[in-house]
Amino acid sequence: MDRYYRYLQLVKEWPSTAVVLGLGAVYAIYYFAKVVRKPLVTCQNAGLLRFATKHMPILSKPFWPTIWCFEGRLQTVVRALIKTEIAVKYRGERILTSDGGEILLDWIDNDELSNIPRESRPTVIILPGLTGSSSASYALHFADNVKQLGYRCVVFNNRGFGGAQLRTPRTFCAANTEDLHHVVSHIKKLYPDAPLLGVGASIGGIILFNYLAKYGSEAQMVAAMTISVAYDMFESTKNLETPINLLLFNYTLTRGLNQAVRENVSMFEDHFDTLHIMKSRTIKQFDQRMTVKMFGYRDVEHYYSDACLIEKMHKIKVPTLCLSASDDPFSPHRAIPIEEAIKEGENILLVVTPYGGHLGFLEGLLPYDKGYDDRLMSEYVDAVFKFGGDELQ
Repeated sequence: MDRYYRYLQLVKEWPSTAVVLGLGAVYAIYYFAKVVRKPLVTCQNAGLLRFATKHMPILSKPFWPTIWCFEGRLQTVVRALIKTEIAVKYRGERILTSDGGEILLDWIDNDELSNIPRESRPTVIILPGLTGSSSASYALHFADNVKQLGYRCVVFNNRGFGGAQLRTPRTFCAANTEDLHHVVSHIKKLYPDAPLLGVGASIGGIILFNYLAKYGSEAQMVAAMTISVAYDMFESTKNLETPINLLLFNYTLTRGLNQAVRENVSMFEDHFDTLHIMKSRTIKQFDQRMTVKMFGYRDVEHYYSDACLIEKMHKIKVPTLCLSASDDPFSPHRAIPIEEAIKEGENILLVVTPYGGHLGFLEGLLPYDKGYDDRLMSEYVDAVFKFGGDELQ
């Protein structure tokens, strides 16, 4: 009773403080009761599920998103603003495609930390997001994760990004896998005895998934991981065109795409209506005006249908971990193919966190450093390279 009377006295003397404390208590109760939860893990393949449960303890533990920014849009924005860009030293390699295009590969050979012979050293290829490159904060952290594990890493910068010169009036799109196939073939020619694992973020994950679906058992990869992909391009577009997402994300990404066209306008102006393209205000408008014509689609619906992943689950022939957040503004929960993964995804390990946003997955009070996606990636990559050869056959 004494505590009760002391609280009443506090309310009388400091009403505003009491209100703040009360609201803080309610917020904390909600966070611990509703926000902190284990991820949903689904997999049709009992062997793959056993492998993940055995070697990836993170899957059996709750995800504790940063308490002051656990909501999806906040996770997405805060990650872009404050996540550290750690120092990573790359070795750049420029390769040409059959049509004269240029691709920049940024390597971490990892001779200093790895005790595995160079010719057989396991390698991870990282595919960044829409306007991202090897210098994006998440790509730097992914590359560092691989380095700390003692493996080799290479970041695949799409045409015109990461310092690569745009030599042809063609860039990339979510459904086209020709450049990735060229890069994978190049890596396997350099290191034929080194197992290769692919990690794709956002549209990089869509390209990787489409590549795996197209080439099946001939993909020349032992496993893969996608992070924050849009499984259904139509639902993704619809969600990105809601008012808040339009302002926070769609306009910003479209400005980045328009800027890329502006910087290479002399390369495009004889092939496309660049003035019309650079007036695009949404990703869908940009795709309709440029991507569709660049890759020979009838219209944007034809392109998005070709890029969708939901109906390609059964075509994946290597173990593939797919990490998504239910509150991803780029891919809402209704568009995550949970039922399809269970019914058709024999090689799909789907992990869905209740929070995390788009490439967010921030945790800890000050989420400057590595997050949930980094920890999950590290456990998965290490498990595949150390035990996958015996346990995932």
